[in-house]
Parts: sequence; structure tokens; C-alpha cells
Amino acid sequence: MKQIPSRLLWRAARPRLQPSLLLGRPPFASITARRYASTTDRPSTWGSRIINVCYGATLALGLGIVYLYVTDTRASAHRYIVIPALRFIYKDPEEAHHAGNQALETLWDLGLYPRERADLDQKGDLEVEVFGRILKNPVATSAGIDKHADIPDALFAIGPAIVEIGGTTPLPQAGNPKPRVFRLPSQEAMINRYGLNSEGADHVASRLRTRVRKFAYSLGLGSDEVAEKAVLDGIAGVPPGSLVPGKMLAINIAKNKVTPEDDVEAVTKDYVYCVEKLGPYADILVVNVSSPNTPGLRSLQQADKLQTILSGVVKAAHAVDRRTRPAVMVKVSPDEDSEAQIAGICDAVWAAGVDGVIVGNTTNRRPQALPHLPEWSPLEKQHLLETGGFSGPHLFDRTVALVKKYKKLLAEQPAQVTPVERQKGAVEAETEKIKAELAASSESPSTPEPDAVTTSIDTGVIPVVPVPEISSSEQQPLIELPQERLYDNPQSEEDTPDSSSQSDEGPAIESPEETAQLEGIKEALDRLPPKAQRDAMDQLGTEIHLPPSDSPKVIFATGGITNGKQALEVLNAGANVAMVYTALVYGGVGTITRMKDEMRAEMTRQAEERRSEVQK
Repeated sequence: MKQIPSRLLWRAARPRLQPSLLLGRPPFASITARRYASTTDRPSTWGSRIINVCYGATLALGLGIVYLYVTDTRASAHRYIVIPALRFIYKDPEEAHHAGNQALETLWDLGLYPRERADLDQKGDLEVEVFGRILKNPVATSAGIDKHADIPDALFAIGPAIVEIGGTTPLPQAGNPKPRVFRLPSQEAMINRYGLNSEGADHVASRLRTRVRKFAYSLGLGSDEVAEKAVLDGIAGVPPGSLVPGKMLAINIAKNKVTPEDDVEAVTKDYVYCVEKLGPYADILVVNVSSPNTPGLRSLQQADKLQTILSGVVKAAHAVDRRTRPAVMVKVSPDEDSEAQIAGICDAVWAAGVDGVIVGNTTNRRPQALPHLPEWSPLEKQHLLETGGFSGPHLFDRTVALVKKYKKLLAEQPAQVTPVERQKGAVEAETEKIKAELAASSESPSTPEPDAVTTSIDTGVIPVVPVPEISSSEQQPLIELPQERLYDNPQSEEDTPDSSSQSDEGPAIESPEETAQLEGIKEALDRLPPKAQRDAMDQLGTEIHLPPSDSPKVIFATGGITNGKQALEVLNAGANVAMVYTALVYGGVGTITRMKDEMRAEMTRQAEERRSEVQK
């Protein structure tokens, strides 16, 4: 047998590789995918879809939980992560402040802002009456947090009943040179010498005007001047400043640095200018004569100067083109604490007809370190030598003491001061007349008397007047504009109206401005459906007015209040509202919620102690 060469045997035993394998492709790459006639023939499809749905649901649930957490003021991350991160990233406290405000403004625009999700204020256990209104709670934020009206709505959302913006000066001014803010974190305090940096009253007024018009547009009133005036005149049933039921907006106003403090007339004009521009958008106007960072400003607290300034501000506030005027308060210094100084300030407050006092501001003094907190660090000791106003928990005892002193002098009007009579305006009188006619025309036996239209301050409940259905053809104008005036073409002196004599049906309309006001309200009402018109009239008829000028003055307390227990203490000392600033800087957006929870816990504890004492 012929032998086959081994070379040929080797070739025969060697398998032939496919081209795809020679190129490194996997053996299944050339397999053609099988097509099914129906998707039901593929058992793995439904399983894949279920897995994808589970993944999507889990992701959505996770994002929802994160959203609810980070937008809740009770989240501890706001205090223990956000605030330390801002301090770490921004070494300059002023830059950290601006970054925080810009973040809140952006989050508000996106709807991702922090808010009080558990609205415990609905219980009414913290309600207080201030300037004739029932506020949801007695906690407020002080001026300096929102200097230029950038984030009032975002601040309202974190829980305070009053937000104070500013201070605002007539003309823009840059303030003092930087750096001008210094942290004292070991003692949770700070020093600032901003010097009332402001964008000016016109700019702030423009921003607030836009805010009101957006609110009017959301109600269906439009976004023009007529809609704006309708909201300011109470057609929406909310305070014209805060635009939130049970809350108020305060605007802090001051003079420009270049205005000489010795020229009282020029200083008064500065404040009056701010009132004219900002008064329509404020529930409270705060006259700042106590900032330590504007040269000569505190000298305006001298009784004679202060009375002149406050009288001018009150007169301008009375002239604000709105159905109800803003309240006027004066912010005083904690350093002017002698009996004579306090008495002089209180005399000026009574004489000018001011509605209240904010007791406290930053101090020029440098207190000792609190024993329950760490000692000053070497860097903080250097900061204590800086010029500026000190704020922190160290001021609390002084604040309580000052509140007690002011309370004694502001509880009762001195005999030498004549009370200022506050007359009802034409719009108010016309509204009451319309409400009385509507109530009389109703056939319902439960219809209240016309006097019942006024809001009950004790209960905070606004009674609703039943309104009969009226067809569109029979509907009459809600506000009758005056067709003739005796004083438009007086025939004799007897025909000329006298302010001292009024008819039984209410005060006469005495100026073209009031007629224009009525026309504006009527035009705004005509834009609404009939039912909405009647609801708007109900809101106009339940407007609450400031108490008489001889009533006890309202006191806000600010300075060193850091927790709910301290807030209760200062309220029990005679204050109506407790204000916070530095506590919010170190505690984050959850500070107000935490304070209110602590107040409720302290109130419960005190009630249990009293109950135990009674049982003993």
C-alpha cells in the first residue's frame, strides 16, 4: 500500500474555519433573527416591559421622595448641609448671603422652593391680632435678609407671618466698602456694616408693582394698572402687601447717606419719598432711625427731630392712594436705653400718631462670649474689633428688658396728646351702603344685619352675606358713581361742603381722586363673572382697618431671639411679634418652622404645669 505523505495528512485533519471566525466575529453574529407573526409569540417581551415599568416607577418614587424632602422646611439638610456648604464655598458672608437669596429666587420660579408642608398654623393656636388683622403666628423676619424685594414670596413660604424687606433709601446707594460682614460662628453671631446698600425706592417699587400685577393676572383681573389698583383696594380679600391671608409685608425705609442729618426737613423728605413710592405695596412701613452703620442716623432718635420725621411719614401714609393706609412703625436702637431716651422716643410716637415700635437693632457694643457656647476663636477676636453692628443671641436679655420698658410707656396714651380721628373713606362708605342694600334685599331668614358685615376680630371668621340670583338683564352696577357734586359748582357758601358736617348716609365724596378710585374698582369688577363680582364685593365689605391712634401701640421685638422658648418669653414681656435675623442665617430656611414647633411644645409644657398645680 502506498504511503500517504504526512504533510497531506496534516492538511486533511485541519478543519476549515469560516471567514467570520477568521475575522474574530462570534459564531452567533451571522445567525439571522427569526421573525414572529405576533408579539405574543415572544414570552420575554412582557417581562421586559414589567421590569422597565418597575425601574421607572422606582425612579419616579425616589425623585418624588427627594423632592418632598428637600422642599420641606423640616428637612435637617437645610441646617446641617446647606448652611455649612455655603459657608465653606463662600468665605465672604455677603457673597454667601447673595448666593442663598439667588438660589431661593430660582427655586421659587421653578416651583422647587422650600415650604411648610405641614401647615400647623391652621390649628390657630399661635394666632395673634396685629393692626386689626389676625395673623397666623407671631413670628417675623427682620430687614436685611431681603434688601431689594427679591424673595418676599419665598420667605413667606418658610413660615413667618410678617416679612420685613429693606432697608430702602430714596436714591440708590452702594453702602460701605467691602468687606463689610464678618462671621462669628462659634457664638452664632455676626457683625455687619452694610451701610444701607439699596437699589433705591423706585426700583424696589417697580419690583413690587410687577409682583402685584402677576397676582392680579392669576385672578383673572388682567395685568394693567386697573387690575393692580383693584388688588391693592382689597378686591381679592388679601392684604395688599403680603398678598397672603393672615400675613403682612413690612418695608423698612431710611434716608440717603448724603442727606445731612441736621437738615430735618431734607431728612423728612427722604422718608416721605419712600412712603409715596412704596406705601401702596406695604402693609407696614418701618421708619429706620437706628442703623449704626449710617453716620448720624441714630441722632434722629432725639425727640424733637423724631417727632417731625414721624409726623411727615404718618401724613404721607394717610395720603397713600389705597382704601386702607399702611401702618407706620419706628425701629429704635438697643443702645439708646436710658429712661430719658426711651421716654422721649415714646412721646414722639404718641404725638405723631405712629402705630407701633420695633424694639431693637444691631448694637455697637461687644458682649462677652456666652458660657454655653465655645469661646471666641483668634480670628473672631479680630473680627470683634471691626466697626459695625453686632447681632446674635447675646442681645436677647437686653431685648426683653427693653420690651418691658417700652410696654409701660406705650400701653396708654399720655394725657397731653390729642387722639387723631380717623374718618371713613368714600369707598368704604359706599361699600357699606351696597352691602346693606344687598342684605336687605335677601329673603333668607339667616341674612345678618348690615352691621354683621364687619369682620369679627375675636374669632377671625368673616360672615358671608347671601346674595339673591340676578339675571344678566336685571343686574345693576355694583358701585354707583356720583353724578353731581355740590362743590363742583357751588352757588353759595352754604352749598360748600364742610368737613365737620356729614349726612346720615355717610361722608360725601370730597375729591376727584376718590371718584377715580371708585371708577377703577367698578372697571375691575366688570371684568369678572357675576358670581365673582359678588365675592369681590364681599371682600371689599370685610376690610379691616387700623385701630384708633389712642390704642396701645404695637411692639415688635428683634435681637437675639433664636428659639421658640425665647420667642414666647419676649411675647410674654409685652411684644406682639418676635422677629429673627441671625438665627435664620445660621439655622437655614427651617428656622421659623422649628421655632413654632418649639413654641407649641413650650406652651403645652406650661399648660401641663399649671394643670398639675391646680390638681395639687
